[in-house]
Amino acid sequence: MAETLRELLLIAIKSEIDSMEVYKTLSERVKNYILKDRLRFLADEEEKHKAYLEAVYTSEFGEEPKDFPENEDFPLPQVDVSDEQRPIADIIKDAMEAELEAKKFYLRMAPMFKDEETQKMIEILASMEQSHYELLKQELEHLKEIENYENIWPMTHVGP
Repeated sequence: MAETLRELLLIAIKSEIDSMEVYKTLSERVKNYILKDRLRFLADEEEKHKAYLEAVYTSEFGEEPKDFPENEDFPLPQVDVSDEQRPIADIIKDAMEAELEAKKFYLRMAPMFKDEETQKMIEILASMEQSHYELLKQELEHLKEIENYENIWPMTHVGP
């Protein structure tokens, strides 16, 4: 288990990179326009989080982040998108869990910073992870309402 701020920041950055890749991969896989757009949005959000965390790391340690943890040593849930036959709903459930765990992770990490502004920004990241969870929860509800949501007419949720 990581104990130093350096290790925790490296885990956080890697988590954001992994999440960004999950959302990009899913956005390329789905056909529904709204779902595709939301997944792209989430990928962009994770990119912004990564950039912020990299800046914090550089500020704290005077170097660019490197030596990220290996997946088998990673304390946050991994979302597997390698199986293209795996239902999107299952992947979204895993992503929801990962978002909640990221929120908890950031809330535990925030007090480790001496700088109050950085603490508050890390807490904001936690809040944003909660909003990602809520967005995914909403999409999962759409999946339940409309069977094969990602495989039907791409403009299903665009109303008058």
